[in-house]
Amino acid sequence: MKNKTTKNLIEAIDKKYNAINQDKNVYLEGLLHSKTINYWDYVHTDALLNLQIQRTNLPDEMVFIGYHQINELIFKMILWELQQVAEAEVLEVNFFTDKLMRVSRYFDMLTSSFSIMQEGMDVEQYNKFRHTLTPASGFQSAQYRKIEFASTELINLIDARFRKTIDRDTPFEHALEHLYWQAAGKDYKTGKKSILLTNFENRYKEEFITFMKVYNTKNLWSRYKELSEEDQKNKDLVAAMRHYDYTVNITWVIAHFNAAKHYILATSGDGEATGGSNWQKYMHPKYQKRIFFPELWTSEEIENWGQNLD
Repeated sequence: MKNKTTKNLIEAIDKKYNAINQDKNVYLEGLLHSKTINYWDYVHTDALLNLQIQRTNLPDEMVFIGYHQINELIFKMILWELQQVAEAEVLEVNFFTDKLMRVSRYFDMLTSSFSIMQEGMDVEQYNKFRHTLTPASGFQSAQYRKIEFASTELINLIDARFRKTIDRDTPFEHALEHLYWQAAGKDYKTGKKSILLTNFENRYKEEFITFMKVYNTKNLWSRYKELSEEDQKNKDLVAAMRHYDYTVNITWVIAHFNAAKHYILATSGDGEATGGSNWQKYMHPKYQKRIFFPELWTSEEIENWGQNLD
């Protein structure tokens, strides 16, 4: 049995390297001289654990840094799943559903983890070390913005005040200027942007526009519309899409909102976010009604989106 297995493996290796016109013996010799792998080398433990660099001597800043770095790692995993849906040559309904539920579970985990933030830091410490972060803000998570771009058509991310003036023919740069989160750092009467928003755009604007162009026809909703009429009515898929939409745009956002409110509106705080953003207006779903898949919700559900959650 063992010899048969070895023979099958050698045949499979031959097939793999012959297909790319490579000599398998070169690769086998490389394997002969390679080192055995260790867990700490494979996941780069030492590098990972040296990324938590505090700006103060306050102990709970370590919680804050570690928590947000974990969030970014999870965002990366979410984008990895969304990319697979975007690039699937043949998109099957079960594959689509499974990927949506994977991503939803990540957001479920992120939602429940806010208890670590809300109960895991001393309010007084937070309101001391957070001033050393100015003008940085969690608002500046580029990966989260990419998750939004990869999830829905761009029109659904436009500030509700400007949606009637923007369509699919609108230049991407103009659309970017009217995304809902611009409200966190822009005076639309004067056009003046806060340093929070200016720094964010200086770093990521071109990257965002490139990403927006790629996902303009590959986002979750666009891929859903490519399915057959029968598949679009699949109960499990529709339920998965609604669950994902509600989890990201209501459940997770409200958990984030409440955690922020716990610290920023505390008696020792000044009510302003570290980046000076109008965080309550842009974050709470009842103001912007961020909905990835509005066609999957009733008019009454959309009307009541984000209401009675505080």
